[in-house]
This record gives sequence, C-alpha cells and structure tokens, in this order.
Amino acid sequence: MSPEPITYFNRYTGKIEEEQIYGERALRFAYQTPPGRLALSWAVKRAWFSRWYGQRMDRWKTSLLINPFIEKYKLDPEEFALPPSKYHTFNEFFYRKLKPEARPIDSDPGSVVFPADGRHLGFQRISEVEAVFVKGQRFNLSALLGNGELAEKYADGTLVLSRLCPVDYHRFHFSTGGTPVSPKLINGPLYSVSPIALKRNLSYLWQNKRVLTVIRTAGLGEVIQMEIGATNVGSIVQTAVPYQPVTKGAEKGYFRFGGSSTITLFEPGKITLASDLLDQTAQQRELYAHVGDKMGELRAV
Repeated sequence: MSPEPITYFNRYTGKIEEEQIYGERALRFAYQTPPGRLALSWAVKRAWFSRWYGQRMDRWKTSLLINPFIEKYKLDPEEFALPPSKYHTFNEFFYRKLKPEARPIDSDPGSVVFPADGRHLGFQRISEVEAVFVKGQRFNLSALLGNGELAEKYADGTLVLSRLCPVDYHRFHFSTGGTPVSPKLINGPLYSVSPIALKRNLSYLWQNKRVLTVIRTAGLGEVIQMEIGATNVGSIVQTAVPYQPVTKGAEKGYFRFGGSSTITLFEPGKITLASDLLDQTAQQRELYAHVGDKMGELRAV
C-alpha cells in the first residue's frame, strides 16, 4: 500500500498539489515504524544528531549537491542573490538570500504578510481550533509559549503556522513593522515538523527548541513571532537587532540546514486572515504562499 501523500493548495496555481518530500523514506521510517521510533528516541531528536548533520552540510564537498538539488526540486536560480557556483557548501546555499524583486512585500499599509516561504495554516481564533492535521489535536498555547500568563493574553487571538520544507527559501521576515525586543530561547529536542511527524504528535511543536520574539507595534499591539527548530536544523540565527525599529517584510533571521516552522500570534480582534488561508485551513489543508505576500489585514476599529 502506497503511503498517503502530503498535499497543499498553491495560491499561485489555484490547484491542490502534492509535496515533494525531501528525505521521505527516512522520515516515514522514523515516525511510522517501531524500529524507527526507537532510533528517534535514541538519536534523531537529540541536538547532537542535528549538530552532526549540520556540520556535514558545512563541508566543501557538499557543494556538489547544489546543482542536482536545484534540478530535482525545480528551483529558479534567477531568484538567488548569488549564482549557484558562488556557494562553497550546501549549507551556504540552503540559507541563501534572494533578490529583493523575487519576494516583493505587499504594499497595502493595512496588511500583514507571511513571514516565510512555505505551507501555512491560519486560525482566526485559537480557542476555537478543533483540529490540526488530524481530528483531536489542539494547540497547547501555554506549553508553546512557556508562559501561562502570556497564553491567556493570546488565547482568543489569531495564529498562523508556517511550515518550511528543505526545498524552500529559509530566511524568515517580520510580518509587520514595529520594534522587536530581545529574542527568548526555549530549549528542547528537535523532532521533525513534517506532517508525517505532526499527524502522529502535534506536541512536537511545543516540545522542540524554539525562539520567541515580541514585536511592539503601533496598530496591532504586541505581535509574537516564533521560530521552531526541527531535526537537522543546525541552528536558528537571528539577524535583526533588538530594540531597533523594523519595517514590514524586513529580514528577521534564517534557519541553517533542515525543515522548520514559524508561528505568528496576534492579540484578539486585531487582524482578519486572508480568505484563502482560512478556507484551506478549514479543510485541514495547508496554503502555499511566499514571504511578503498578504497573510491578512488590520481589522477596522
């Protein structure tokens, strides 16, 4: 019996498409078989395993993997800030920058934008979430934020989960302008954040190592952006300077090798999410969209 494919709705083609899963065989072994789950417990979720794999991707020989990767996953080198030959390792290529025109930022002053390229789920009110990926799985906001008081503040707020695959652009950006405070590290293991893993256990999102940043804004109150590590993510690198004002769409940081996720949280009643995002989420299907594209808009007071 063939494994169930992972599908998503592509905002740009208007079609439901099947995801090309990088390392699919290893993922399904680790999360869907008894021997794999033993390996997961002993090694794969451990930080040392991801550091080891990340160091492998920093070796110069891995540059030989770049062109085959581009061809297999149909990436467009015209979007890259540098030509493929300029990257000395696969990791350098993995967290490459793009030309600004490759990811324009939505110009509507009342919009908020996706923080990353990827597949997104959006929940207008977190307290009304009935299922994520499969029935019966709900967000544990208190565990995710590591702070019960903060969880109460956002309990009826809006949440967007953005999942990055290894084939995606791996820099993350600010969904709105404002002033970010110092990022807070919440340590943890490094499980996969692929639906293959999350369908089995959504709590990987609030168990994994993550970085939480509060952004103070003029019209949205305090917005939370969180980056979540995953298996084979060498590190989460923050490039924005705390307490320095940023504009919507400005770079916040990047993930080194591996798939990963971001979560964006808004206070109750502050924004209205895009209709296609809400429609696809209601069907437990992710929406594919680029960083800088409209994720929602400020709600009129």
